[in-house]
Amino acid sequence: MPRNRSEWVIAIDGPSGVGKSTISRMLAKRLGFRYIDTGAMYRALAFWARHKGVSLEDPVALSRLGKELDIVYTETVQGLRVLANGKDVTEELRKPGVGEDASLISRFPEVRRVLVEKQRLLGQRGGVVMEGRDIGSVVFPDADLKIFLDADVEERVRRRVLQWKAKGIEVPRERLKDEIQDRDARDSARETAPLKVAEGAVRIDTTRLSKEEVLERIEACLAKIRESSPGAQ
Repeated sequence: MPRNRSEWVIAIDGPSGVGKSTISRMLAKRLGFRYIDTGAMYRALAFWARHKGVSLEDPVALSRLGKELDIVYTETVQGLRVLANGKDVTEELRKPGVGEDASLISRFPEVRRVLVEKQRLLGQRGGVVMEGRDIGSVVFPDADLKIFLDADVEERVRRRVLQWKAKGIEVPRERLKDEIQDRDARDSARETAPLKVAEGAVRIDTTRLSKEEVLERIEACLAKIRESSPGAQ
């Protein structure tokens, strides 16, 4: 039996700087779905580990901390807020360096197992747009729609520069480019849940597309699901 629309799980994957967060939030709002940023889980754990003095090179201690960490997503008029054990860490997670820390701990299978379990619990009821790097390949391989967003490296760097400038932070362009390329290599080469286009995923190159154009392509994919499954209303 086709799943009801309210039970859909939409997976949006891709590397940094391709528009995952923006597109996922906009899509979730249009559909009336929950939006879950799984990358925030890794950033929250990395931040909490430093806060607690836990080494980012100790997978056993990190996985133990991950099990104890209660991560809550809250939608407010200011946007999505992330709470870790009751503490609003949203602004902390946006600071330079936290993303790199998240990438470092995400290479450990022990850490990924703990956080993937949390992600599956969050999405099991459906009605969710979940973004990350392994949603369609690992977390929800049977997602109703799997999208992989990509973009040219230079365009991704340009977007990152603008994002940091909007926050009043100047980050050298070459440093950002090095960080993006290093993370791409690290995420694609890791043994557990490497960054890749999931089987059955629709790849969209966002380099020269506006946000609306990307959303139009995703909505066209959703329309095909409705057409092929009359019961999925």
